[in-house]
Amino acid sequence: MEIKILGGGCAKCERLEALTREVVEDLGLQADFTKVKSMNEIMAYDVMTTPALVVNEKVYSQGRIPSKEEIQQWLGAIEP
Repeated sequence: MEIKILGGGCAKCERLEALTREVVEDLGLQADFTKVKSMNEIMAYDVMTTPALVVNEKVYSQGRIPSKEEIQQWLGAIEP
């Protein structure tokens, strides 16, 4: 599983990454994390507000920090 955190490195971006890492660990998943800070790369995902969560090239959230339960739901539904 490939997880990307899109954003400039603000506190919200860091919180989203920490929360997502926590969910990955709780679910016993294997994931590679990448921070995407380049505005050109972020805009390539059609994301206008950060932070954004991208899993396997699909945007799951943008402009907010989703709840831990939401992230668990999304990641738990993805086939390994």
